[in-house]
Amino acid sequence: QVHLVESGGASVQAGGSLRLSCVASGYTYSSYCMGWFRQAPGKEREGVAIIYTSGTTYYSDSVKGRFTISQDNAKNTVYLQMNNLKPEDSAMYYCALDTEGPPIRSLVAGTFSPSDFGDWGQGTQVTVSS
Repeated sequence: QVHLVESGGASVQAGGSLRLSCVASGYTYSSYCMGWFRQAPGKEREGVAIIYTSGTTYYSDSVKGRFTISQDNAKNTVYLQMNNLKPEDSAMYYCALDTEGPPIRSLVAGTFSPSDFGDWGQGTQVTVSS
């Protein structure tokens, strides 16, 4: 059973930075896709960034240029470096894993659906104050 544990969420001021971590365990896939999603109160869960085991990455337009997703395969960990944070980045951030991930058209458009991922962590809260 896949187990994902996020950490690194905190309260910061606008313009600040945070690095989220997601440790994955219990999977046997040789290739997979991992993603970061976020959900603010009253809003739908939205995709933020995706990385494949190949190292290929995709970002939503709202975070492109500010957020960087990376992975350390030896530690089974995916990171989300978030710079120049804005109040609208405040949300619960979730890590997700899937063997395939979103279709190509979604990747190119930068719109990632939660329905494309089968395994989820419990989330870590990010709050950005102005």
